Amino acid sequence: MTLLVGSIQLGLLYGVMALGIYITFRILQLPDLTVDGSFSLGMAVAAVITVAGHPVLALIVAVLSGALAGLATGLLQTRLAIHPILSGILVMTGLYTVNLFIMGGRANLSVMGNTTVFTQSKTLVALVVALFLTILLAVFFKTRFGLAIRATGDNEDMVRSSSINADLMKCAGLILGNACVGLAGALIGQYQMFSDVGSGSGMVVIGLASVIIGETIFGKRGVTIGLASAVGGSILYRIIIALALRVDLFPSYALKLISSAIVVIALSGPSLRRGLEQQRVRRSVREHQRRLDSDASTGASK
Repeated sequence: MTLLVGSIQLGLLYGVMALGIYITFRILQLPDLTVDGSFSLGMAVAAVITVAGHPVLALIVAVLSGALAGLATGLLQTRLAIHPILSGILVMTGLYTVNLFIMGGRANLSVMGNTTVFTQSKTLVALVVALFLTILLAVFFKTRFGLAIRATGDNEDMVRSSSINADLMKCAGLILGNACVGLAGALIGQYQMFSDVGSGSGMVVIGLASVIIGETIFGKRGVTIGLASAVGGSILYRIIIALALRVDLFPSYALKLISSAIVVIALSGPSLRRGLEQQRVRRSVREHQRRLDSDASTGASK
């Protein structure tokens, strides 16, 4: 039971990050590697401010910090015409030094003994934050501005021909996505009671795994379902990881390998399902042809 509760708590918190990756990966259709850096940025900022005695303010500043990281990536893409993947890598690499600077040159910063937003109830806080953010984003993407961001991801050329500033929409989407990632980093930092400069490594894979697992289960049925399925996929991903480590088949340092394997399985799921469906159709056609041949031979013998 403790394992399940802990997995749900972490799933909800990492679900906030999955929401950010859903915005950039599915809505904007952009490969954003800034996530690894903006997650650590949110964690570092939140740790420093939490130690100073302001846990709620830490979350707000982490959101703004993540948004600035997304803006930097957006400007590199739109103003300097740098490839989206390279833009994300550049910002992510630069943020490593920024995060060390924020934490005073230390690779780790503990917030043990300080008040956090999880002091009262971890499950309730995680649930309220994930639910509130999912509803807020679902409403936002139904507004005119949100629809313009979605249209930019669907067909950028059409958006430009409609006199909508597609570059602005890209930057807005990246800002929004990385703000969510920064908030997730801050929440995880307060939940685990420490900040580590290397904590962001592999966050893109974890976020993608959550989004893809959610889509595999709930399907691709609009933005609202997509956002909710990202959080649901994050919870399921955490339960799978916990069970995989629980059965002692893998050592604890195999976490990254298990994460990659889960993503591969989730990505190959739709392809395997189509393959099985095609095999079923071919089998039905062969059986139908066999019956026709049998009827024809019976008629000829009569």
